[in-house]
Amino acid sequence: MRAAVLGSPIGHSLSPALHAAGYAALGLADWSYDRFELQAADLPGFVAGLGPEWRGLSLTMPLKEACLQVAAEVTPLARLAGAGNTLVRRGDSSWLADNTDVGGLVDALRPAWQDGWEAAALLGAGATARSAVLALEALGVATLTCYARNPEATARLQAWAAGAAPALTVAAAPLPEWADGGEPVVVSTLPGGVADAFAIPGPRQGLLFDAVYAGWPTPLARSARSAGLAVVSGLDLLVHQAARQFQLFTGLAAPLPALFAAAGGQQA
Repeated sequence: MRAAVLGSPIGHSLSPALHAAGYAALGLADWSYDRFELQAADLPGFVAGLGPEWRGLSLTMPLKEACLQVAAEVTPLARLAGAGNTLVRRGDSSWLADNTDVGGLVDALRPAWQDGWEAAALLGAGATARSAVLALEALGVATLTCYARNPEATARLQAWAAGAAPALTVAAAPLPEWADGGEPVVVSTLPGGVADAFAIPGPRQGLLFDAVYAGWPTPLARSARSAGLAVVSGLDLLVHQAARQFQLFTGLAAPLPALFAAAGGQQA
């Protein structure tokens, strides 16, 4: 059986190591997991050419919206998020598009989550931010402030959230103001380096999630820890969303300790 991660750039992806570690831990010797460099325009032809031995595909940028177009069925969650990161082979050989980023983020944040955290700051307003909005709503957040550089992107996120996450009230503010916002939960979906210059005044209680997982701990994570915040790495999200994909592909629960070991981290 075969699976793979697709996207561009793809050389840095840890997904092959994670899935291979899961196969090894469960003795799935007949499974393999590869990587392929693809642009969105390449996806339909690539998927159409896959044989029956293919069971699943992991999608990263720039394929998260394009994957919805090649699927015969899209899960309600992927449709709501407007993006998928998973294609699963169905019994009739067609493909199901799903989104494990939302559930993966919930899984990553839940061990550090505290009851009563109803306000959160969201840094960034791109595609990853939509998954974060849905995850925060699922965790019980009622008030969200989106701090971003692009007011137009923020306005689009607010308009989308009004329908997709009706339990949330989403406000907007300039990105540099977030460190003084005081929300107990901060979720950064910013690319690596963008938040490096921010210093968080302390002491401060709460939680910071940084979607970046390379070069850990990031300057943002170090600043958060110095201020007193609990910190969750993007590596946790990477592993948990991969674990959900692993189960969709194989039908077996992923061995989380093996996946975290392959990622170079520790299970929370």
